[in-house]
Amino acid sequence: MRGYYTFFERALRAFNDHSTVSKLLVISSVSGGGLLAFSDAKAFQSYAEGDGKKKKVVVLGTGWAGVSFLKNLKSSSYDVHIVSPRNYFAFTPLLPSVTNGTVEGSSIVEPIRNIAKKKPFGVEFKEAECYKIDPAQKKIYCRSTDQGNTLGGNEEFTMDYDVLIVAMGAKSNTFNTPGVEEHAHFLKEIEDAQNIRRSIIDCYERANLPSISEEERKRIMHFVVVGGGPTGVEYAAELHDFAHDDLAKLYPSIKDYLSITLLEAGDHILNMFDSRITKFATEKFVRDGIDVKTGSMVVKVSDKHISTKEIKTGQTVSIPYGMVLWSTGIATRPVIMDFMKQIGQGNRRVLATDEWLRVEGCDGVYALGDCATINQRKVMEDIAVIFSKADKNNSGTLDLKDFKDVVDHISERYPQVQIYMEKKKLKTFDALLKSAQGNDSKQIDIETFKNALHEVDSQMKNLPATAQVAAQQGEYLANCFNRMEQCEKYPEGPMRFRGIGRHRFHPFRYKHFGQFAPLGGEQTAAQLPGDWISVGYSTQWLWYAVYTSKLVSWRTRVLVVSDWLRRSIFGRDSSRI
Repeated sequence: MRGYYTFFERALRAFNDHSTVSKLLVISSVSGGGLLAFSDAKAFQSYAEGDGKKKKVVVLGTGWAGVSFLKNLKSSSYDVHIVSPRNYFAFTPLLPSVTNGTVEGSSIVEPIRNIAKKKPFGVEFKEAECYKIDPAQKKIYCRSTDQGNTLGGNEEFTMDYDVLIVAMGAKSNTFNTPGVEEHAHFLKEIEDAQNIRRSIIDCYERANLPSISEEERKRIMHFVVVGGGPTGVEYAAELHDFAHDDLAKLYPSIKDYLSITLLEAGDHILNMFDSRITKFATEKFVRDGIDVKTGSMVVKVSDKHISTKEIKTGQTVSIPYGMVLWSTGIATRPVIMDFMKQIGQGNRRVLATDEWLRVEGCDGVYALGDCATINQRKVMEDIAVIFSKADKNNSGTLDLKDFKDVVDHISERYPQVQIYMEKKKLKTFDALLKSAQGNDSKQIDIETFKNALHEVDSQMKNLPATAQVAAQQGEYLANCFNRMEQCEKYPEGPMRFRGIGRHRFHPFRYKHFGQFAPLGGEQTAAQLPGDWISVGYSTQWLWYAVYTSKLVSWRTRVLVVSDWLRRSIFGRDSSRI
C-alpha cells in the first residue's frame, strides 16, 4: 500500500507542478485498485487538431473502386468518410443470375458498415447522394436518399474534405434513343435485377390468361436484349435457362410462344473477346433458339414495339416485344459532367486523371473506376527532355550506354513503349534504337531518337470499364495512402523527366487476369492471359471457383454457394416477390 501511495503522491506533485492551467484528470477503479492518468489538455488538443490532425478523406461511392480502397486502406492517419446512396456493396458480375432467381439479390450484397467496422480506425458512412462537387471550396453537396419518402423528405447537407476520392461509377448509355428511359430495363443495380425478375414473371402470368389473343400472347412472350456485350449475352443465356429449365414446367401451355432476340449494332457479339469465343457463342445461341441479329441499330422504343435500322440496307423494322433489356455501355453521370466543366474538362466525355489517378486540373481529388479514365502522357511530348536527361555531357549525341540510366524509367513512365516493343518482337530498348539507326553508327542524335519512338504512342488504349479495373485502382490508391509518409521521404517512382528527383509512387498499371462470358447450359467461355481460350462445361466450374473467391466476404460466399446448391436441387424460384 505504501508503494501505491508513493506513486499517488508523486503523481499529484507532477500534476500540481504542471504549468498549464487546463488539465485532464481521469481516475477509474481497476480490479479493486486504482489507476490515475493525467495529461495537458492543450497538448492533447494540439495533437488532435494541430500537428496530429488527420486529413479528412471523403470517398464518393460504394462500388468496386470505393470498397476496394476501403478494404485495403490500413493507415490510421486519415479521417475517412464515405458518402453513397447505397449502404451496401453489390457484386455486380452476378446481377444476371439475380434476374432469373439463380442467386438471390441479398446474397451478393455486403452492408458497407460490415466492411467499415473491421477497420482498425473509425469510418463514417452517410447514405446520401452527392449532387455537386465544389473543388474551389473543397466541399461536396449531398442530399439524403429516402427511397420511400416516408421520413419527411430529403435532407441536404454539405461536407468539406482534404482529399476527395470520386468513385461514383457511371450510368447506362441510352445514346438519346427515344423511349429507352421510359420503356426499357437496365442492369446496373440490385433493384434493376429484381425488377427484371418481376417483369419476366409478369409476362408469363399475363400471357397465361385465357382472354389474351394469339398475337398478343406472342408479343408478350418476346424478350428483346439490346447490346451484344458480356452483360447482354449473359442475361440472354440466363433467361433462356430460366425459361426452358423451370418456367416451361410451370407454364406448359405457353412455353412454345417464347422467343428471345439479341440485337447488336456491330458485326458480331462479344467484340472484346477472341474471335473463337465469338463464333462459339453465336453458334450456341443459334442452337438454343436465341435469334442473334447483328448490324441492327435501335432507333426508337415504344411501349409495345422496338424500331431498328438495318445498317447494311438502311431498312427500318418494327419489332413487337413484351420486355426489353438495354445493355449498350455506360455514360458519365450529370454530377461528374458538372464537375468536369468546373475544372476545364468540359469538352471531354469522361473525367481525366493522370497515371497516379489524380484528377487533372484539380488538387486533392482522385477519380477511380467507370467515372474516369487515365490520360496517359505521350512519349513524343517529352522526347526532348528525355533525350536531355540521358545526355549528361550535353554533347547532342548519345551512345547506347548513355540510355542505361533512363531506359527503365522510360518503360515505367510510358507503358506504350513496352507494348510497342512486344508488338514488334523487340526484346530490349537497345534493339528498338538500333532498328531506327539504319547503319552501324554507335551514336544516336535527337532525330534518330524521335524516329525510334514516333510510332510508340499509337499503342495507347483506354482501360476497359470493368470491375477488375476499378478494384485494382482502389487497391493501388489505398497502398499509396498507406505509404504516403514513407514515400515522401524516399520516393520510389520513375524519374521526373520534367523536373528533378523521382515521383513519389510507381504509376498505376492494370494487370489483366482474363474475362468470362457465361453462355448458359452450364457452359462458359474464358479468355485468360497468354492467349489461352477455354470454352465448355469445365470452364463453368472455373467460373464458379473464381467468382466465389472474389466475393467480398465469407458471408456472401456461403450465401451464393448455397443459392447455387438450392437451384441445382429445387430449381429457380418463380415467385413474384
